[in-house]
This record gives sequence, C-alpha cells and structure tokens, in this order.
Amino acid sequence: MAEQVAAWRSVAAGWERQREMFARATAVLSERMIALLGPRPGQRILDLAAGPGELGFGVLPLIQPGGELLSTDVAPEMVEVARRRAATLGLDGVRFAVEDAAALTLPDASVDGIICRFGLMLVPDMERAAAEITRVLRPGGRVVLAVWASSRVNPWITASGRAALELGLIDPPPQDAPGPFRLGDPERLRSVVEGAGLEIEVVEEVVVAWAAESADAWWNAIRDTSRMLTTLLERLTPAEVTALRARAEELLQEFTAPDGSLSVPGIARVVVAAPAPGGR
Repeated sequence: MAEQVAAWRSVAAGWERQREMFARATAVLSERMIALLGPRPGQRILDLAAGPGELGFGVLPLIQPGGELLSTDVAPEMVEVARRRAATLGLDGVRFAVEDAAALTLPDASVDGIICRFGLMLVPDMERAAAEITRVLRPGGRVVLAVWASSRVNPWITASGRAALELGLIDPPPQDAPGPFRLGDPERLRSVVEGAGLEIEVVEEVVVAWAAESADAWWNAIRDTSRMLTTLLERLTPAEVTALRARAEELLQEFTAPDGSLSVPGIARVVVAAPAPGGR
C-alpha cells in the first residue's frame, strides 16, 4: 500500500496541471454520475478517491442547504490539490480528509451517498474497499462507481503502455494488479460489488471524449497523470524515450486530424448500487 500512496503523491502536481483537460473529457460522465446519485439537500456525500475533487464539487450545490461533502484521497498531496481548487471556487460545505478506501475512518452508516470515479480498481484490496463502502452507507444510501471499460476501447490511456510493451521496455503487469482496467470485465466488476453486500441497480456505459491540440499536449497529459509512465521515464535512455513516444503516437494516428490535434473516444462503465436488504 505504501508504494501505491507514494505513486499517487508523485503525480499529484501533474493531475493539478491537467485538471481542466480531464474535467472536459469526463464532463458527460460526471453529469451522469451525479444524476444517478440523486443527491438531495441536507445529505452527507463521500467522494472517495476524489483526486482534484471536481466530481464532488458538482454534487455540492445539490445537497445545500445543510449538506456536507467529504472529499477524500489516499494521497495527502491530492487532498491539497482539491482543497486549493475549492478555495479558488469559494466553496463552503466541504470537508477534506486523507482516507484509505480500504480502511475508512468513518463510522458505520454515516453517509447518505458515495461517488467514486476511477478509484476502486486502483485500490490494492478493492474487495475490502467495496466492503467499506457498504459499511459506511446509511440504509437507503447509494453508491455510484465509475471504472474504465476494456483497454481495447480506451486508446488515449493505453497507447503509451502498449508501446512500452511492444518495445520490450516493460513486462506485462501481474494479473489482477491495481490498474485502470482491472475491473474492465463486467463480471469481475459485478463480483466485487455484489461480494461486498451491495445490490446493483444500474450498469451503463458512458462515452468520454479526450481532446488535445497536439501530440505534445497528449504526451504531456499522459506523462503528468500516468503513474506507470512517470516511473518508466525515470529509467529510460533518451533514445528509448524517443522510440516510446514515436510508437505511442503511431497507435493514435487514426485519431489525429490533419492539423495535428487529437480527438480520442473512450468508454467508462458506471455502476449504481445500494446495500442489499438484510445486509451481508
């Protein structure tokens, strides 16, 4: 777990730099997740693995008056990114905390709803994290989770890793290792959610729309936000970096316009669940 926390701490500044790009790409997804959550005034909502915090900030107006948003992340630097963004926006009604999703410090049945966008599959013990979600939800509460669908339909994220594999710069990751596509199999996702004592209400796919003005902009975004790439680049020679980037850009060629800009589709999978009647 310490290694995972260190990795996220190392890319927090990059996520802050790329906040607007990520928010634009996932705007439709964020809106859909909030609609599915159905927040109401006076509720207490937990944003789990919140990163820069934007998703939870979209919930905040809907739980006022009297509501509270708890914005959390396992990396203190990520929590500070979200805190700074809230201050810039002049937001009230937000509490920030460093929280391990697999070992929440919250009391049982203490939140009305939970949102978690692209976090569950990155927790080393994701089954325990799902159980913690069940534990802290109040009766009648709801969780909305988003994970990436398969790697095949998310080339923006996979191009650099696929290129690194093809060039022999990395080994294939261990099976079931924390990573963006760990829950890309719908049945695996269902198993983790239902195994935690949650009853699935909705499963749907939502298209995201990545855009970059140039290959340079794409490379900077991936370098800033990918823990894998950040770690890899530290040990590559300049020639290896050049080869890696060139191959990655080739893999994105079909999404590249004549002016050099990129428009790359992706697919997220959203699950809405609630504690099963009678508990676990």
